[in-house]
Amino acid sequence: MSVAALLAGSGLPAAEARALLARLLGVARERLVAHPELAVEAAIAERFNALAGERRDGVPLAYLLGEREFYGRCFRVTRAVLVPRPETELLVEQALACVAGIACPRLLDLGTGSGCIAITLSIERPDAQVVAVDRNAEALAVATGNAAALGAPVTFLLGDWYTPVTGPFHCIIANPPYVTQCDPHLHELRHEPLGALVAAGDGLADLHRIAAGAPPLLHAGGWLAVEHGHDQGPTVRELFATHGLNEVSSLRDLQGIERVTLGQRA
Repeated sequence: MSVAALLAGSGLPAAEARALLARLLGVARERLVAHPELAVEAAIAERFNALAGERRDGVPLAYLLGEREFYGRCFRVTRAVLVPRPETELLVEQALACVAGIACPRLLDLGTGSGCIAITLSIERPDAQVVAVDRNAEALAVATGNAAALGAPVTFLLGDWYTPVTGPFHCIIANPPYVTQCDPHLHELRHEPLGALVAAGDGLADLHRIAAGAPPLLHAGGWLAVEHGHDQGPTVRELFATHGLNEVSSLRDLQGIERVTLGQRA
């Protein structure tokens, strides 16, 4: 079967279909555009059709390709970790801004998943000491592999939030579970690890723990920065203030949604 016939019958957007087939063939996507007449072996065609079926069922393309770009770098992803999302780059940018004037800052990334936040911070600030925590050993294996591939000297620890770490830090960063169990969009995320998405207490349980545990582990003047849901900004700001954080504010992503909240230890 030809490239053109396979792509046309995939039921996928052309760009996604080309990405999958190019990966299976080990060629650049541009080659498929330039040579739609190329013949594809039966075994590869069968594998392509199986992957196309998974994609039509909602499996993220990143899982099928095994990688996702974040902050201009390629990260390996498996179904043990969330797919890195562009809006999370705002969290990285704010963390970098929080430590911009500090030499050799110490940073903590909670719930690191693929490691995209911690690794990006480590590369962007090579003088920083970056520690990353996750309670999932499979996720930590993915993150450790990404750090090795990208040459980022991040320290990875297995544990639940602050349990395995010793402070103080200049900035604590977290993209925790914040989706509610009854969120109508949860079905769309069904192929990603629910433990990294869903939190009890209207999606706020883990944000409560993170806000409560941050002040004792922050340097004076240190920052906590978290990502949260589109309607959680007011509650998270109140939560930060309740636990003694000052200069609390929320930042909007490119879609105008309050996505990241910051607070500083006095």
